[in-house]
Amino acid sequence: MRPGDVFAIALRGVAAHRMRSLLTMLGIVIGVGAVISLLALGTGAQQMVAGQIEGLGSNLLWVYPGPPSEMGLRGVVGTGSDLTLEDARALMDPERAPSVVAVAPQVNTTAQVVAGGQNTNTFIRGVTPEYTLVRNYSLAEGDFITPQHVESRARVAVLGANVAQTLFPDGDAVGQWLRVGPLRLRVSGVLESKGGALGMEDDLVLVPITTYQSGLARQATAGGELSLQVITVQVADRQHVESAKEEVRAILLDRHRSAQEEDFSIISQEDVLQIVGQVTGIFTLFLGAIAGISLLVGGIGIMNIMLVSVTERTREIGIRKAVGAKRRHIMLQFLLEATFLSLAGGTVGILLGMGLSGLVSGIRLGEVALEPTVSLPVVMLAFSLSAAIGIFFGFYPASRASRLDPIQALRYE
Repeated sequence: MRPGDVFAIALRGVAAHRMRSLLTMLGIVIGVGAVISLLALGTGAQQMVAGQIEGLGSNLLWVYPGPPSEMGLRGVVGTGSDLTLEDARALMDPERAPSVVAVAPQVNTTAQVVAGGQNTNTFIRGVTPEYTLVRNYSLAEGDFITPQHVESRARVAVLGANVAQTLFPDGDAVGQWLRVGPLRLRVSGVLESKGGALGMEDDLVLVPITTYQSGLARQATAGGELSLQVITVQVADRQHVESAKEEVRAILLDRHRSAQEEDFSIISQEDVLQIVGQVTGIFTLFLGAIAGISLLVGGIGIMNIMLVSVTERTREIGIRKAVGAKRRHIMLQFLLEATFLSLAGGTVGILLGMGLSGLVSGIRLGEVALEPTVSLPVVMLAFSLSAAIGIFFGFYPASRASRLDPIQALRYE
């Protein structure tokens, strides 16, 4: 018997019970659709978070007070008092740190900000003029903090987009006055919105670092120097990140000779992206595993229907064997039927998953917009899984059919 004949017989067997075949395919359709859509959501979330981290700036290092952990991240960062403004200035030495482009020291707190009849609780961040360069900010209007502001401890503030909208809904923030704790500050500028998953980058008030330390929250080291919570370092390019790490480490070790151990942590943007990638990767696999349960149920449905089909067609199998059909022909016929059902369901499921991904794209959950990403490897994986399920769950019914004794099969009623 030619393979084409076996294939034609298998198609006729599927077409003979159209409704049953469609209902059998439904389990695979739902399973493959779930795999495609959930993996697309997970991949989209991974890319979105990675993009937000890269949007913080390019080729960054973050230096935190306190010793590093095994993962390079401390349990609670920025809570020590071992970094100073002089440490930040030392990192700008072009001879000792040639890979460093800019350095932005930073201190943070949260406080209520009041302007006229409006108020909001937000992040207050003491920074220097280099902050916009290092953190990739641009101004929507007005001016940023200048060296003169830092030197004179000027009472000025630059607002994040969300804070400006909350406090000054009419859009005339520049030149207005607001109050943060005991300080009355004049708004000198408003930042462009960054938005996205890290929306807190728009919920902040920036003030000169000296103004922060003298009027809001004076933080000092054991030696009495003004302390920092983080120093952000921008490196010339990606290839020099590791060398910049070593340069920063050498400078700080030299300045902190009295410390019993390394009393600071250096984290690169690559470190953060790697950790985030691991977390979101596990999340994506978890979603895929949940969807895979639907595929398993669909596969069991195929096996069940194929066993019913073998029972119903016992006499037909006996006749085919009696006229010369070999065991392998019978087995191939039923395997082809199971695989066809699975592949047809997988194809429809892929289209369903892509349609669902497109349908939810752009839907906002708070500050975050869903951006599912359907990739070719995921589509190929889903299609391959549907084929494998058809073969795996169709093997036992096909084997059972091929082993039927032709004499007993011919007697079957």
